[in-house]
Amino acid sequence: MTHAAPAPAVVAELLRSAMRTLRAEVTALPAQALAFHPASGEWCVKEVLGHLIETERRGFAGRIRIILAETTPRLQTWDQDEVARERRDCERDGAALLGALARMRDDSVALVRGLGAEDLERAGEHPKVGRLRVADLLQEWVHHDRNHVKQILANVQAYVWPHMGNTQKFSAD
Repeated sequence: MTHAAPAPAVVAELLRSAMRTLRAEVTALPAQALAFHPASGEWCVKEVLGHLIETERRGFAGRIRIILAETTPRLQTWDQDEVARERRDCERDGAALLGALARMRDDSVALVRGLGAEDLERAGEHPKVGRLRVADLLQEWVHHDRNHVKQILANVQAYVWPHMGNTQKFSAD
């Protein structure tokens, strides 16, 4: 069954909702949990926030702004893991990262709310995946946010797991 893609106004609300969820979860966590790595090579919560900042800037709002400003621009790729290593977000203040993302998200919500039907069909060329329409980016943005919200929630689950005692057996089924 096919359904219509969420309109920009709905996407804007979903972007806001993800930010509310992130704010609630991140502000409830102690500093130790924000820097906890569930496994070697996996990101801590602060690194996830840093990644969301970069994807806001480079991947979603950034690409949409480029597409709206140019005719079929050639979009750039970026090495997410390298950028994460360079940012060193695990060493940063979690509240500052959350604040930076929230400010960017407010701007992004305004950008998305202002998109018209003709804007949604504008596109750029990405060297890895090909043609990217603004409409496609909006839907992926919602999907991407939820993946990283789930990642943060999973990090918190891994953080508390060793302290659950025999109640771990409830989750083992």
